[in-house]
Amino acid sequence: MKFRVGFGYDMHQLQSGRELWLGGIKIDHDKGLLGHSDADVIIHAICDALLGAANLRDIGYHFPNTATEYSNIDSKILLKKTIDLLNVKGYKVGNIDVTVCAEKPKINPHIPSMQKVLCEVMQIDEDDLSIKATTSEKMGFVGREEGITAYAVALIVKF
Repeated sequence: MKFRVGFGYDMHQLQSGRELWLGGIKIDHDKGLLGHSDADVIIHAICDALLGAANLRDIGYHFPNTATEYSNIDSKILLKKTIDLLNVKGYKVGNIDVTVCAEKPKINPHIPSMQKVLCEVMQIDEDDLSIKATTSEKMGFVGREEGITAYAVALIVKF
């Protein structure tokens, strides 16, 4: 059995007047993430980790922010397309570990819903997706509540 590991990272600015989408769910907050798509940093980090593990470049290569068909797209669609790309190369998800860094809103109450939604999209067991939340202790752009970051590590398996 062949195993491969990939790492993903994403960050987006918080801006008034946008919806906040994290981990495939809408979270009530006074600001949302600014981006070409819905700017879901959790999904984007997962996509990059999976694509990197399969040596398929990165999310910007497959879903460029210059392409109009991805304008305001639901990132769950990008995640599904990423899973399809893995399947074409003969890989399936082993497990994924995500850390999201935000001062506000509090992420922990939303993690079970995120896991449920994302695992349905990826067709994996909820036990195969770990999502953790932290803050940056009021330091840097995350600490000033100017943005949110996410990191992901993915293990994929050749089938």
